Formats: sequence, C-alpha cells, structure tokens
Amino acid sequence: MSTAAITLYRQSDREKALKWVHQAPAGTRLTFKAARRSLPQNDRLWAMLSEIACQVNWYGQKLSASDWKVIFTASLCKANVVPGIDAGTLVPIGMSTSSMSKAEFSALMELIEAFASERGVNLHHDEVAA
Repeated sequence: MSTAAITLYRQSDREKALKWVHQAPAGTRLTFKAARRSLPQNDRLWAMLSEIACQVNWYGQKLSASDWKVIFTASLCKANVVPGIDAGTLVPIGMSTSSMSKAEFSALMELIEAFASERGVNLHHDEVAA
C-alpha cells in the first residue's frame, strides 16, 4: 500500500481502516485529520468571490475571483510574504485552502462576508447551500 485514505462515516469504514492498519508494513505513517470543507461550502466560497470580483475595484483594478481567494486566504492565515524568484515580485507563503478544516473554511467565509459588508457588496451566495 503506497497511499490510502478513508473518511470515517460508518462502522464499516472503521473496520476497513483497522484492517489497513493491521496490514500496513512497519514504518507506515498514519495521519488523522479533521473533516475538510464540504462541496456546498466550496460552491458558496466561489459564489462569494465571484460577487466581490464583479463589484469591487481594488486599488484601481478589477481582480479575478482566484485573485480574491489569495487575498482573503493570505489575510486569514497571516501569510508571510517573501521575495519571488523574479526581481520585484512578492509571494505569499504558508497558506492553503485545500487543507483547511470546515471550521477554518467557515472563518474564511466570515472574513469575506465582513469585507463585503464593509464595502456594500451584494452577495447572492445565500442561494447556494452552506
């Protein structure tokens, strides 16, 4: 077994995990992680980011939803910024939404909602289940 992952929902999932543990060779690493964001949370995030991208002019320019995701994630994670490989570039490090727990992801969406509220952005994300 090189890599395996299982999410524990039912007793059968736990039994399968135990079987894998008993079959794993010595030196195998076992990691437990909290549940990650749900698909509805992800859909809601992108709906919110898209609304902000359409409605907010950031220092004289329009940014994409992906750009806004980087900005909000860097703010939430208090990302460190280091010089990039090319002269004059800065790169935020130490941030990732893919590894966020549901609680962390909810905090990200709360940050976005607060930002939107402060700037009068009309979010239509309530149409997407949370």
